[in-house]
Amino acid sequence: MSWIPYGLARRALFALDPEHAHELTLQTLQRLQHSPLAALLAQPRVDDPIQLAGLTLPNRVGLAAGLDKNAQCIDAWAAMGFGFVEVGTVTPRPQPGNPKPRLFRLPQVHALINRFGFNNEGLQSFVEHVCASRVRQQGQPALVLGLNIGKNADTPIERAVDDYLLGLRGVYAHADYVTVNISSPNTRNLRQLQTDDALEGLLAALTAERARLADQHGAYRPLMLKIAPDLDEVQIGTIADALQRYGIDGVIATNTTLARDAVQGLPHADEAGGLSGAPLATPSNRVIAALRARLGPGFPIIGVGGILSGDDALAKLRAGADAVQLYTGLIYRGPALVTEAARALRDHAAGTAAGR
Repeated sequence: MSWIPYGLARRALFALDPEHAHELTLQTLQRLQHSPLAALLAQPRVDDPIQLAGLTLPNRVGLAAGLDKNAQCIDAWAAMGFGFVEVGTVTPRPQPGNPKPRLFRLPQVHALINRFGFNNEGLQSFVEHVCASRVRQQGQPALVLGLNIGKNADTPIERAVDDYLLGLRGVYAHADYVTVNISSPNTRNLRQLQTDDALEGLLAALTAERARLADQHGAYRPLMLKIAPDLDEVQIGTIADALQRYGIDGVIATNTTLARDAVQGLPHADEAGGLSGAPLATPSNRVIAALRARLGPGFPIIGVGGILSGDDALAKLRAGADAVQLYTGLIYRGPALVTEAARALRDHAAGTAAGR
């Protein structure tokens, strides 16, 4: 277990502006991770290896993209016991994101609303940080690392494919898998890429480029697609069919939601942006279940959204996910959630295997 009493740390952090607290946390983790004080972060990793999309995950609990956009704290996340870590979203060029304030807490329901808008230092800085991480230098099985790519806000949606191709080329040699983020609600028109023709064009271009890069580097990197929870059954079916048709290796369900039904009347509930945390659990699980029904038993699905306990993580598996990712739950619960979720999933898998 981590030596840092997270209850005390959270009380101090929640007294600060949300984005300032976020930045302070990342700065602290970055300073600690390569110092003798790194032991303050450390907790044993639950051993529960699984094969997913051709990768061996040390356990089924990962860090979701968005928390560490610039890949500055990879070694710190590894010390907390994650089986896999996804960093980004990175865009080809640096960008500041949307105007502040852009992050809001809804503590009554263990939720956040953010409208960051892919604020990041750009592809060159991102890759430098990835290469500097010690676990990246060790490679598997130290940690499975996903790199999440997006488009710049000022790139016209008609040219979005160009940005994704630049991102794929830039991260390919440094990733264990690459995630294509077309589901953030905070970049104008981005979610249009989830529609039929736009999705077809994007996936065709990416898979063709992946084939070229695999030949160039002598290594195949799985491609994942991250989708939104605000999709109807027809849209989910369209995406599922495209995933299989173009040989995409997995899907991450889901990003944040625009819906506000579960938080009406609460302070900040009407802020623009994506809602995450406990209210996202049900819509995320609905999308996971619909994907599993459409994709069949073998297609890799990573579930994210509303995990604040081991039981919440189990609900993702029961809906059809193979593994899970944490973000908002980590902010409310701290590193202990990583261990709790990983143990719950390991014990469930062991019990299922014993019952066969």
